[in-house]
Amino acid sequence: MRVSDKNADRLVAAFSDLDARFREHESAMRPSKADILAGGHLLLITKAGPLDILGFIGDNERYEDLVDVSSEIETSAGKFQVLDLKELVRQKRTTNRAKDRAIVEILEEVLRRQNSDE
Repeated sequence: MRVSDKNADRLVAAFSDLDARFREHESAMRPSKADILAGGHLLLITKAGPLDILGFIGDNERYEDLVDVSSEIETSAGKFQVLDLKELVRQKRTTNRAKDRAIVEILEEVLRRQNSDE
């Protein structure tokens, strides 16, 4: 989701419904609209479980940089943009973290199988 006033207001409302708080501050510290508009990462705990809001991924790529390599999916909770599998693999290679390297091989196999089915 693009960082904007309107979207920040929507997230603040959702955070309130979820009783969201910062994970690293297990006190009453809640994310604010200013925190959202800053465009960084918000690592939260909610009554529904952990929630990570990422302002950017990879090489400082934001929503508007990645919307063309994503697809919209619809769930019972609403519509969401998700990275296409090929882009997810590229992002995981870019971060080069151990946990990402561990999954890249599996994701690439899924891609190979998808391509062979086409």
